[in-house]
This record gives sequence, C-alpha cells and structure tokens, in this order.
Amino acid sequence: MTNWKEDSNIEFKSIKKAIGQKSDVESLAETCVCFANAQGGTLIIGIEDKESEPPLTQKVNIDEINKVVSRLRSLTDGVGLVNPEIITHENGAEYFVIKILPSSRTIATTTSGKVLIRISDNCYTVRSEELTDLAAEKNAFQWELVVAQKITLQQADIEQINFFLTHIKKSEKVSDFIKQKVDNEILEFYQLLSPEGYLTNLGVLWLGTPAQRARLSYPITFQYLVYNEREEKIREKKYHFHQNNPMQLLLEIEKEAVELTYAHQLTNGLFRDTIRNYPKEVIRELLINSIAHKRYTSSGDIFLEVYPDRIVFTNPGGLPMGISKDNILHERHRRNPHLIQTLHDLKLMEGEGSGYDLVYEKLSLDAKPFPEIETNFTKMAVTVYSGIIDEEALSVIDYINKHFQLTQKESITLGIIATRKKLLSTQLSNTLQLNADDKLKYWLGSLLDKNILISRGAKKGTEYLLNPDLFSQAKLNLTPSLKTIEPHKLKALILEDLKYNGRSNMKTIQQRLSEVLPNDIQKTIYKLANNGEVETEGANKNKVYFLISKKNK
Repeated sequence: MTNWKEDSNIEFKSIKKAIGQKSDVESLAETCVCFANAQGGTLIIGIEDKESEPPLTQKVNIDEINKVVSRLRSLTDGVGLVNPEIITHENGAEYFVIKILPSSRTIATTTSGKVLIRISDNCYTVRSEELTDLAAEKNAFQWELVVAQKITLQQADIEQINFFLTHIKKSEKVSDFIKQKVDNEILEFYQLLSPEGYLTNLGVLWLGTPAQRARLSYPITFQYLVYNEREEKIREKKYHFHQNNPMQLLLEIEKEAVELTYAHQLTNGLFRDTIRNYPKEVIRELLINSIAHKRYTSSGDIFLEVYPDRIVFTNPGGLPMGISKDNILHERHRRNPHLIQTLHDLKLMEGEGSGYDLVYEKLSLDAKPFPEIETNFTKMAVTVYSGIIDEEALSVIDYINKHFQLTQKESITLGIIATRKKLLSTQLSNTLQLNADDKLKYWLGSLLDKNILISRGAKKGTEYLLNPDLFSQAKLNLTPSLKTIEPHKLKALILEDLKYNGRSNMKTIQQRLSEVLPNDIQKTIYKLANNGEVETEGANKNKVYFLISKKNK
C-alpha cells in the first residue's frame, strides 16, 4: 500500500467533496487547475484532510468515479487528468487517486475563466497582471525535460558521466533501490536522459561537453567581483567557458572566493576569539540557490559581488510566483524540481525549498542581520552584511548554545530577541514573517519553559526579552540596557526626568532617555497623563508634559 502524505504535490479530499448531494466538484476543478499550472500533482479522494487512512467500510463505485472525472474535464481547460485508480487500504476501506499532469504548453483555467497556481500546499489566484509571469514560469518549469539538441549518451562527456554516477552512488542520501539500477536507468531517474535516449537540457547541464553546454539557450555563467572601500573593482573572475557541471562549478567558486573566508577578531571575554564575516553555510546555501532557482529561460549571468562590508548575490529571473521577500522563510516552490532533487541527492542542498531557514539560523547564531532581498521580474538580489549587530548578544547566544540544545526555529527566535533586546509579540511575528499569532508558539518552542526568555504583558501587548537571572548566574559581564527596563521602573525614570528638567515635549524626553525605546516612553507617558500623574499643556507636537505641582494637589 502507498503511504501518502500531503505536500506541495499531493492533496487529500473527502469523498463527500466528489460524490453525493453535498459534493463540490467545482472546488476540485480549481485544485486540478492549481496543480496543472505548477508541476502537476495527485488528488487522493476518500481520505479526510489531516487523516492518514480512509473511513472504515468506505467503498467507491467506478461509475461514480468516472462521472467525477468527466465532470472535472468539463469544468477545466488545459488540464490533463490520468484515469483514476481505486486503491484498497490496509483497513479494508477504498479510496481513489487522480493524477493531474503539468500543462506544459498552455495556461490551465477553469471554464469560468479562473487561473490558479499551486504554491507550497495552497492554491493562489493568478491576477490578470501576473499572467505574463505565469507564462514565463511555465516555460521555466518545463525547461529541464526538453530535448533540444538530440545528443546521445555516447556523444556526451564520458568524464562527466562517470563523475555524476560516482557521486550519486557514494551519497547516503540516495536509496539502495536507485543505486542498484543500471547506469542508464539512474540517468533516466534523474531526468538527464529521455526515454528515447537523448540528453535533456538538464542532462546537457550535468553530462555535456563544454560545446554542448554552450548551445543551451541560457547556460550557467557566473561572475565573481571584488570591490574596495571606494567601490572600485579590484578583482574579477568569470566562469563563461562551460567547463564544469553545477557541482564542479560550485566547488570551484568556493575555492576561488577567498574573500568570503575572511574573519575578524572579537574583544576579550567572549567564547569565540574570531568570527567569519560570512558563515560558510550561508555562502553555500546562497550559491546553490543561485544555481538551483535560476530561470534557465532568461539570459544573464549570476553575480557574486564582494564589498568590504557586504556581499550581493544577483540572479537572473525573479522569485517564483507566490514567493516574496515577506514569505520566503516559509513558502516552498521549486522552479527546477529535478535539478533541486539532484543537488539534494549529491548532498549540496537540503532540497526542502529555498534554504532560507538555514540562512536565518546561521546568521542568528552569529548575531548578524538577516539578508536583504530585492526582486522584480528580471532579477533577484540578496545582500548579506558582514558586521555583528551586538557583540554582547553574541556572547549570550554562545553561552546558551553551550548549555542548551535548541531547534532551528528556537535558534532563529533567540538571535532576533538577543540582538533587539526586547520585542513585542507582533514585532516578533512580523520579523518571522508569520501571518497568525498562534504560529509564534512553534518558534518560541521551549525558550520560555527553559527560562531562556521571559515574557511581560498579555495578548498583543506581550513582550519577549532575555531572562536576566539566567545571565547573572552565568556571570556574563553584560552592560545593563534600558531597552529592557521594566514598566514600573520606566515610569519612575520618566517622573524623575520631569522632576529635574521641567516642562518637556515628547521628543525632548525621548532624546534625553535615548537608551529607552521611543515607543515605550510614549506609551508610558500617555498612561501617566491618562491616570492624572502628569499634567499636559498644548496639543499635538506642541504638547508638553510636567509634574503636578503640590499647590494643585
């Protein structure tokens, strides 16, 4: 029996959605359009959402199933449906499976005119202004499998063939079932060789000669550029001769890019004496992302530009549809799924999606800012800065990592709070690109239970900050920060400030107490004024605050 699991290519639907008086075949048709406009998919009909098996005693009738398929075909245009298959589960119940083929030549629609696409495990409506993007994406989806040059395996580069097969057979990420296949079957499994025996575009990329790679529409070309403080180019290395397959190219760039291995010394008292300008895992992920998510139907070099304080990766072709700089930490969408699978099996990338969760984790552990992302239809640029936000935060993170075992999500959350000192739950959710407050608990994980963090306030006013007791026990030599001052102490501080400085507007008070977060000062002063503990005069920007005189009490 097949063990199905919902993901970007598989969706469970109740039998009631397809058959019966309360059926909703129109919504099933929309799901089929979503899959067709992406990379195809499978509908498992007869297993409830979030369940793993069909209800006991459930049986399906082939005539009813055929009616469903016929209805789906009448409600869609440009959607290829494979004839359904009835499957009997181990519990004796039945369900059926419909496979949806990717629409390689046309944009799939419902007969009512809706255009949708599958992103991660959700369907999204494609707006009219996005149709050009979708058409370009569909070409990019299908590029890997196209046979353009009719090159046989005997005409390919024997050294590249041996290189690929050797590394695949050595990889522990590849199952024995694959390794035991004959060489041609392995190449066909990874979509490098078509059933007719010709190299696909992906096959040319991995197995072709330099001349064959050069004849691809837009092969991988790469520029490594180094600039000085005046942003003058001082070193340049171009990879335009198509000598290497993607894995060899990656290793060659990492070998040449010595500037990316530079590190700097830290002040005494921290656990680490030196820290790299850029974590090696971040460099690897962004390099491999540039190759894996490149739009191979668009012209342009991949650029890696190194400045004294930052590096910039620029890639031809923007982010895939449905992915933006505001959801890149969570959404998963593969432009080149077979290339990504190959890179994963060669142990070069995780293969789950963009890899940005690893980038965020490594930057968090080094107390560095998260990457800046700029994207449009023609290109995507990612900037990573070399500097540390706060050396004290780095000592805190090092201490915690020596004494606690944290998950990836917890490490990212810890890094954010350690460098910012204190964050509202809404601010933390925004930084983590979360669209629902209830998801935040998964990112906080055990940080509160382990007393690494403490919280103050309630609901949307909840603040998260490092637990000062933990670090006093650790005897870390940390400088107290007014950013984390407790509300009652901040109230006393503001009253003391007004006592000595007299009538003051909001901006002046914030300037005098510059170490405290301006929003915290504003919130506390408003509360003092509402409670009648300070007096006000004037309005808007001219409003001043002062202590109530004893004569007026």
